[in-house]
Amino acid sequence: MKKYIQLILLMFLGNLLSAQSLRGTVVNKSNLPISDAYIFLTKGNEYTLSNDLGRFELKNVQPNDTLNISFLGFKTLEYAITPEDLNEGVKFILEGESIDLQQVTITNSLKAVNTIMAIDLKNSPVNSSQEVLRKVPGLFIAQHAGGGKAEQIFLRGFDIDHGTDIAISVDGMPVNMVSHAHGQGYADLHFLIPETIENIDFAKGLYAADHGNFATAGYVDFKTKDKLDESSFGIEYGQFNTFRTFAAIDLLKNVKEQNAYIATEYLLTDGPVESPQDFNRFNVMGKYVMDLKNQGKFSMLFSHFQSEWNASGQIPQRLVDNGTITRWGSVDDTEGGNTSRTNLATSLTQVLGNNSFIKSNAFYSNYNFELFSNFTFFLEDSINGDQIRQHEARNIFGANSTLFQNIQLGDVDLEMNYGVGFRHDDVNDNELARTLNRETTLEQFAFGNIRETNYYGFVSAEFDFGKWLFNPSLRVDAFNFNYQNQISPDGSNLSELKAILAPQFNLIYNPNQKWQLFFKSGKGFHSNDARVVVAQSGEEILPAAYGADLGTVWKPRPRLWLNTALWYLFLEQEFVYVGDAGIVEPSGKTRRQGIDFGMRYQLTDRLFFNADLNYTNARSIEEEAGQNRIPLAPELTSVGGFSYQSPNGLTATLRYRYIKDRPANEDNSIVADGYFIIDANANYKIGNITLGMNIENLLNQEWNEAQFATESRLRNEAESVEEIHFTPGVPFFLRGSIKYSF
Repeated sequence: MKKYIQLILLMFLGNLLSAQSLRGTVVNKSNLPISDAYIFLTKGNEYTLSNDLGRFELKNVQPNDTLNISFLGFKTLEYAITPEDLNEGVKFILEGESIDLQQVTITNSLKAVNTIMAIDLKNSPVNSSQEVLRKVPGLFIAQHAGGGKAEQIFLRGFDIDHGTDIAISVDGMPVNMVSHAHGQGYADLHFLIPETIENIDFAKGLYAADHGNFATAGYVDFKTKDKLDESSFGIEYGQFNTFRTFAAIDLLKNVKEQNAYIATEYLLTDGPVESPQDFNRFNVMGKYVMDLKNQGKFSMLFSHFQSEWNASGQIPQRLVDNGTITRWGSVDDTEGGNTSRTNLATSLTQVLGNNSFIKSNAFYSNYNFELFSNFTFFLEDSINGDQIRQHEARNIFGANSTLFQNIQLGDVDLEMNYGVGFRHDDVNDNELARTLNRETTLEQFAFGNIRETNYYGFVSAEFDFGKWLFNPSLRVDAFNFNYQNQISPDGSNLSELKAILAPQFNLIYNPNQKWQLFFKSGKGFHSNDARVVVAQSGEEILPAAYGADLGTVWKPRPRLWLNTALWYLFLEQEFVYVGDAGIVEPSGKTRRQGIDFGMRYQLTDRLFFNADLNYTNARSIEEEAGQNRIPLAPELTSVGGFSYQSPNGLTATLRYRYIKDRPANEDNSIVADGYFIIDANANYKIGNITLGMNIENLLNQEWNEAQFATESRLRNEAESVEEIHFTPGVPFFLRGSIKYSF
């Protein structure tokens, strides 16, 4: 008996001593790291994911053990571990192939739902700047200046306007503009060239400590390509005198450990309106990436964007109903504007050891904006009309740095993230004025300089117990607001310093590779406009938001992916600066709750179906029933469609988007009409040439894109009328394209 026990102990100790950790990296054929690749030990339950550098460490492995390494859009690699691998490490190079949902494995990652973004981008690449934000599940946009202004955004029961409650960034550089002439959080993403997008990281809710200001409904982070798959240039032409040309050129194709490319686009269109838009936009972007020793990386991005346009503006429903104008007509066609943004962003990733690395970003933006609008026509000025001018010139400086560290606590893996950063906005001549025909300034309502600085820090911990993941985190933000009123005779200069603490706690339960249950909770906020300091003496300028999500990610079949979430969000009292009127309005406490549902289904090897359905109940808490609707808050939205990829070079998509009728005012007496729109796209590649066709509004539906309940008065009207004012959605719109790759 004693010898038997000794034998068992010797066997146990032998296995314990032979079981080791395997370190390695996962890259693609261009030697670029693949993050979130799945490395699985076939004989047991051990697995791990690669980090942002493609690095991984897998415990409890022995020589001759077999691994499976997989990532969506790449061939699954099977590999037998050698003794040399355990001593020296291993590098896995994955080869690309068509998407197969059987490869998708559900882990205890906080970003498991992000997998659907990779699926959607592979199956249906972005074709235009208008589609960039539509890739985010549940997010709706409305454009009411033909691509000149930032899109109006809707998400989780919010009319986010142009970015008040969603944080948007590109390569670590914030897009949202604080204290903007047209509204707080203004996020114009038109400087991003669609062909340069590599990946989109998104999350709904306020549960990520590395995202602070504006990230109440969620955040969207765009990652541009480090290296082009191929150089290309192309031309698009379509209805309404629409023309676009683009090029993307690899500059260091055969240089090892360095990549560089330049991309550019030029867009012209008159739009479907009767008064031509004369819209034009020019973009140029360059990016340089250098591999450093020990898997470090340095990158630099430069971009410049400028556009100008005319606009027909929002038109009152009564003029269309009585036949005075068509849906494509206008009341004041002297609207329009111009804008530009120049960006410089750098990123440095340094490996500090086997289990830690630090990633730092620095950015600078020079931005100019001028917009002419007329929402009320002759309500305020019966002679000259109500045209307004919004203008500003801005410089943005900022930097951030995050330390990622993996720590082994017995059988528990602990990942710690520590981050610090700042952002400073220097805004000159921020103006709201009443004008005539874009030329004469009749009266200045607001004119001043803004200095706003945000300092922040956060710490986040992920305790990985195998099937359970605990993620507590804490973020602190401090703001220094300064506004110099240049209209005031004494040039009054007011400032305020405010800070806010935002804790979060997330819990993941992942019993197997087919199912995850998650609970997320936290506190977030969005800052109010610096000019609120003037009107409110610094009170309630950082209104808090509190939220929770309870949901699941599930793979009931190998090629079927489902995700769902029940969620709740409460916002405190806030004061909002209305850029179109130069006034401060209290919004009161609000409550939003709803359910999100998503599905990705691979019907055959080549045919995919996806759908997202979102229901929200949004109410003002302090108003009585019947008067407590939140204007323009979407109640029911859905997007989805089919995509097909054939082996002979044909790809095609058929996409729908639906939004239900929703209240345009507090008592629902004015309703914003819903719509159901179908778009289609097809491309056929023959050698180095790709022929394409894109159709918006395939069924030629009559629909209103941007809609508002507005009080206006026409020149010949004695009394004002409050009703729907709208920008018509594009009719059947056909564009053809040709692209040459080399």
